[in-house]
Amino acid sequence: MRKDNLNDIPDERSEGMIEGRNAVTEALKSGRTINKIFLADGDTDKALGRLAAMAKDAGAVVVRIDRRKLNDMSPTGAHQGIIASVAAHEYATVDDILALAEQRGEAPLIVICDELSDPHNLGAIIRTAECAGAHGVIIPKRRSVGLTAVVGKASAGALEYMPVARVSNIAAAIRDLKQRGVWVFGTAADADTALYQADLKNPAAIVIGNEGVGMSRIVAESCDFKVSIPMKGKISSLNASAAAAILLYEAVRQRG
Repeated sequence: MRKDNLNDIPDERSEGMIEGRNAVTEALKSGRTINKIFLADGDTDKALGRLAAMAKDAGAVVVRIDRRKLNDMSPTGAHQGIIASVAAHEYATVDDILALAEQRGEAPLIVICDELSDPHNLGAIIRTAECAGAHGVIIPKRRSVGLTAVVGKASAGALEYMPVARVSNIAAAIRDLKQRGVWVFGTAADADTALYQADLKNPAAIVIGNEGVGMSRIVAESCDFKVSIPMKGKISSLNASAAAAILLYEAVRQRG
């Protein structure tokens, strides 16, 4: 392990970087191509030492840099002493997602994110989708956060396992899914179907709208059903990732 020349440190702050111990561990375990691992100089943490050994075994260059410089590199400010420079994350396709469901012999369970702007929300949704056994997440190319380092950190490593497709038009993707036998459920406060009356056992896609304005009109009109989550308190809405978690685990409950 060597100390790094500061000129070797990359400037990218988004899709070429992942950080945090869980995210880097899962990237290494999944076989993702990692070019370089940056460790905080002077940190003798045994867990970081094991990560460094794993990275070297995987063929990555491991270098130590001053913690202040690591802080400067960090998109999230929560690097936990380690940042990895990686090959750009490859997006899946909708076909890949449906093929995964077929491979598992399961009815597709998909999350569609309609113009989410908060990377922490997207990362949390990817994490919950992976834990719930969903087959993929679909996001739009425009007016939406992509697979940035912050998303990877918030997903706690789930991004290495969860297919994420990036499409040009969410409404068109919904129409395609419906033609292929997938029922589409949008979340809305004024929905015509209560969550616990929705049938999520069959092929299903759950649409989560933008944090501020919810689903766009055309996306809402494309859904087969609009579903409401029971609200018993004084606040009228839930965080996007919390709403996704509730619907995903209702699907898990129904599917047994």
